[in-house]
Amino acid sequence: MLQTLTFLFLTSTSLVQSICHKGCDLALASYYTVPAGNDINSISKFINTSPTNILKYNPNTTFRPFTRINLPFRCDCIAHEFLGHVFNYVLTSVDIYETIAQERYANLTTADWIQRFNYYDPNRVPDGSNVNVTVNCSCGDGSVSREYGLFLTYPLRPGETLHSVSWAANLSSELIRSYNPDANFSQGSGLVYIPWRDENGNYPPFKNSPESKLSGGAIGGIAIGVVAVVLFLAVCLYKGFCRKKNVETSASVLLQNDAQVQLTHVQGITPAKSVEFSYEELSTATFNFRLANKIGEGGFGAVYYAELRGQKAAIKKMDMQASRQFLAELKVLTQTHHLNLVRLIGYCVEDSLFLVYEYIENGNLSQHLHESVPEREPLPWFIRVQIALDSARGIEYIHEHTIPVGHVHCDIKSANILIDKYFQGKVADFGLTRLTKLGSKSHVAGTFGYMPPEYVQYGDVSPKVDVFAFGVVLYELISAKPAIIRANNPDAEAKGLVALFDEVLSQADPKDDLVQLVDPRLGDNYPLDSVYKMAQLAKACTHEDPRLRPSMRNVVVALMTLSSSSMEDWDPGSIYVDQTFSLMMRADNSNM
Repeated sequence: MLQTLTFLFLTSTSLVQSICHKGCDLALASYYTVPAGNDINSISKFINTSPTNILKYNPNTTFRPFTRINLPFRCDCIAHEFLGHVFNYVLTSVDIYETIAQERYANLTTADWIQRFNYYDPNRVPDGSNVNVTVNCSCGDGSVSREYGLFLTYPLRPGETLHSVSWAANLSSELIRSYNPDANFSQGSGLVYIPWRDENGNYPPFKNSPESKLSGGAIGGIAIGVVAVVLFLAVCLYKGFCRKKNVETSASVLLQNDAQVQLTHVQGITPAKSVEFSYEELSTATFNFRLANKIGEGGFGAVYYAELRGQKAAIKKMDMQASRQFLAELKVLTQTHHLNLVRLIGYCVEDSLFLVYEYIENGNLSQHLHESVPEREPLPWFIRVQIALDSARGIEYIHEHTIPVGHVHCDIKSANILIDKYFQGKVADFGLTRLTKLGSKSHVAGTFGYMPPEYVQYGDVSPKVDVFAFGVVLYELISAKPAIIRANNPDAEAKGLVALFDEVLSQADPKDDLVQLVDPRLGDNYPLDSVYKMAQLAKACTHEDPRLRPSMRNVVVALMTLSSSSMEDWDPGSIYVDQTFSLMMRADNSNM
């Protein structure tokens, strides 16, 4: 009933935990021109603007080689993590990431930074591909000065010093140093941020800091609109579930989410240690595994709801026994923690094998996409993008940060992506494939429709198996169609979702037909460009050749960019203005 308000809470919470909340309408980039291909028309295409717009910010500049010109662009808050702008560059046959960074964009970015925001293998980028080129920027710092609100992203060149830069900008060295306290102005490379004049020759004042550092005790959420804040806090106070959180922010622009761990500390269950429960305790908590407590049935066994030592839990009753090797692997899994992985709390090996997980109360992604429940509203597009990003982060953690490195989930699917009450995505059943291989010689992992060709035909297992399956999930998020589409005619063959999208995306102009595949419950409330980009990412993930699929790290970066643009395109008024009052009234009436 309060699902729409929960969307607001999710968005607000993510803003509280972010490094930046919003960007600014204008930033400038200092572009150092060279003789080849650096005419104003070419440069304007690189930054997706017009020559006329560039001229406005360079009134007294002669466009010739080996000079600096200022390029205007919008400074965005990308995925709530850092300030920057993602330019779109169409790759040519002579381009590699290094030449794009150094020559096309005059060291405003780096090859590594470009690679972070693209899912192509840097050695296999097809000609004509759209490459995301990310350039960092600044909107100012109110703690330094409120007199300056427009900043120039300035790539240092060999021979430059703090003194020469400040002299050229006609500003004091102390002021420039205060905005760039960690910069090495003598190394001849890297970016610094310099206060600059607008097209009228004035220094615009600082407005609102995009890097709002909230201390401990911040109330759980910064609302998108003032009305939404008041309404939501009223509901929170009425329901009594507003909770204070300690928030620690970082000034790093690098990707930090893989290191974030959110653990629930409950008396009697310590997250850092695996817990061995007794059969009696599990039986009592589930009322002897009664049918009323059964909340699911999967390929690994039945799942029961329980409350253990004050914490809600989901207990999987496994159809197998445990060996010594099995238990050793199990203890490793209980010590694996990530915000986007469903946490394995503990286990029991009496009578049978039981795995105890944290309870995720909002069901799984498959239920939200494929099951028609009247009281369940369809997931808005920006929430779908965020769930995709959350899930990708969980899978990337499995691939690159578990010990030993190289774990593969082997059963990624929408039913194994759970959604918590804040609409964060969490990957479930991590490690079960590996465990069942230790406990059984006949178990075949994976779900039909999500398995790539090399796995089905040859049994080849690599992280790219999960990448393929995740691509199918992305197609599900777009279409709300299952991985395998059964025809109404019993004589007709079933069709895979991958094949369905491949037919559309292989067209010269696929967007018109792509619209026909979008979940109809979204209506027109989605940005088509965002849907198209997610479809292109899914296509890359489901490439027949596993070597040409992106890594999950690159998928995460691509979705971070997509998440930022989806939030910008989303109109909060479309759900808050029309629905908030009615939802609050329904909530109030239901408790009278």
